[in-house]
Amino acid sequence: MAEAAADARAAGAAELSPLRAFWAAFRENRGAVAGLAVVAFVVLLALLADVIAPYSPTEQFRDAVRAAPVWADGGSSRFVFGTDSLGRDMLSRLIHGARVSLFIGVAVMGVSFVVGVLLGLACVSFRGALGTAIDTAVTRLMDLIMAVPSLVLAILVVAVLGPNLVNTIVAVTIVYLPRYVRLVRASALAELGRDYVVAARVAGVGPLRLMFVTVLPNCLSPLIVQAALGISDAILEAAALGFLGLGAQPPTAEWGTMLADAREFIRSDPWLVTLPGLAILVTVVSINLMGDGLRDALDPKMRRS
Repeated sequence: MAEAAADARAAGAAELSPLRAFWAAFRENRGAVAGLAVVAFVVLLALLADVIAPYSPTEQFRDAVRAAPVWADGGSSRFVFGTDSLGRDMLSRLIHGARVSLFIGVAVMGVSFVVGVLLGLACVSFRGALGTAIDTAVTRLMDLIMAVPSLVLAILVVAVLGPNLVNTIVAVTIVYLPRYVRLVRASALAELGRDYVVAARVAGVGPLRLMFVTVLPNCLSPLIVQAALGISDAILEAAALGFLGLGAQPPTAEWGTMLADAREFIRSDPWLVTLPGLAILVTVVSINLMGDGLRDALDPKMRRS
């Protein structure tokens, strides 16, 4: 009876669609599901910031400068999370800050993903002296970028281009680009020796179709995991630049910039520093938990028995 039940469960699992099988593997990791729920909540806040936020993130209330949050002595429901040193509502700035921070993370991930795929496939697409030259040039450039500490390199790029939101995205993209290039190159090299690639070449498939249609889909699993984790890394890097005054410039509501503006009040008004810090912490940890779940679900070797 037990063997029959096991066979029935195995047959049912085999009949699951790829999406259902992925979700069944993903939800085994409760931390990943919790991270997904938090990330979905933060994304919803970012998308509906103009509707949800009680005030404009730049509106100043001169009669309530550094007002205490509702749970502290002297707090009121007018400003649930209090106000900053210029009288701006902290809750509204945190909500709009989610939009800016997530935009930076997604933009960096998107550009790094596309450019990384192109450069990584270029390293293995060509043969002969040209292929060797391209592979050597790209890999040595990526090694050079990785040889410099990420924050130092980001500061250098922003110092050259100038501190603003767009240049922050450019700087962080340059910092994290080698991860995608090296991952695509290594995955593509592993796939090129497989039988289905040899069969495609024998059938006369062109180099572009071979790389983008035949090889690339089989390299997507580690790339998807890296992209998910790369969003959290980009948010942290952008927050670090904002804290140093090299990221998004005032009055833009960005979590790192909010930390920098509030650091002088860490003793007198600790919530001004605590709230943006908690926002960064919760978002980054949730994205990392979700990334771990993606890794477990996409890699059969990592799935729990």
